[in-house]
Amino acid sequence: MAQVQKPKRERSCIACGCKATKGELVRIVRRSDGAVAFDATGKAAGRGAYVCSEACFEKAVRTKRLDRALRASLTEEDYERIASDMAGAIRGATG
Repeated sequence: MAQVQKPKRERSCIACGCKATKGELVRIVRRSDGAVAFDATGKAAGRGAYVCSEACFEKAVRTKRLDRALRASLTEEDYERIASDMAGAIRGATG
């Protein structure tokens, strides 16, 4: 019996709207305790928002789309911490 493969669900970047699979996007999560962090695994529990690049992350911060998507008010420290975690993960992935 042949196994039927499910179609991969696509997510949208909150800044530019491009659609891609979960593995191609970067996830930022607001956990149940209210803490906001970069989600390197893409599987952390909580409300998530996806961006496709560091440029789109910066645009989402500038336009407050990240705050709206996560339904939270983020501080400058939150933005800086997430950006540095994201940059480290992207650098690690590219070598």
